[in-house]
Amino acid sequence: MRQLCQLFDVHPSGYYAWRSCAKSKRQRDNERLTGQLKQCWLESGGVYGYRKLHRDLRDLGEQCGINRVYRLMQRAGLRAQVGYRKPRARSGEPHVVTPNRLERQFNPLAPNQAWVTDITYIKTHEGWLYLGAVMDLFSRHIIGWSMGSRITKELALDALLMAVWRRKPDGNVLVHSDQGSQYTSHDWNEFLSAHGLEGSMSRRGNCHDNAVAESFFQLLKRERIRRKIYATRNEAKMDVFNYIEMFYNPKRQHSSNDGLSPLEYERKYFNEAKSRLVK
Repeated sequence: MRQLCQLFDVHPSGYYAWRSCAKSKRQRDNERLTGQLKQCWLESGGVYGYRKLHRDLRDLGEQCGINRVYRLMQRAGLRAQVGYRKPRARSGEPHVVTPNRLERQFNPLAPNQAWVTDITYIKTHEGWLYLGAVMDLFSRHIIGWSMGSRITKELALDALLMAVWRRKPDGNVLVHSDQGSQYTSHDWNEFLSAHGLEGSMSRRGNCHDNAVAESFFQLLKRERIRRKIYATRNEAKMDVFNYIEMFYNPKRQHSSNDGLSPLEYERKYFNEAKSRLVK
């Protein structure tokens, strides 16, 4: 140490005084923010870049500029994952496209008037897990779902089959989807016809036509999936099941349901309908 001090012409007492100086408030704040950034980055599975991590910090109540987040990430060696893209769906049999009969009428007056369905993807260390879901627009209740390692028409059909089995609709139900190959297959259309369901599809390239289904997937990912790192597909399946059946349907409040959960909102509707019949 003495040789280094002589080399840089620094007195040893000055060097040790410099080492004992307390860190500045800015340095302490940077260390605290870096720790939070690392935690958010790990929770994203090492995927998020500085823009999304900046939003995460804001959600945590931190007042921090986006450029500062960028600098802290660089110093800590945190980088966004490059190439985290949606898997491509492969074309198959000829498509059968139906008109957009729903026409963004997202608030029916009763259950089993209009359902929406879609498929999303969840990343695990084993590979992609696909989730198909069917929602009743009246209450935002997820009435059918299916999960698998491949994005197939069977995945979509299994979710719809669960919805039909659970609800047993006795009237005409509109089932709205996008124009994915799973929903334009002949098997899909035959299933609709066999169960008295009427098809409806978004216009090509217009995600807003199926915005409520997309909104559910965003909730699922924001409130549950992005907070986890799934080692296996089965681990992800169990967590998605828990979110849908133990939290979202029975407990999660919705502003469109007057602050009630989907199950509570439907229970209120049927109780009021029963009261009117008694009168």
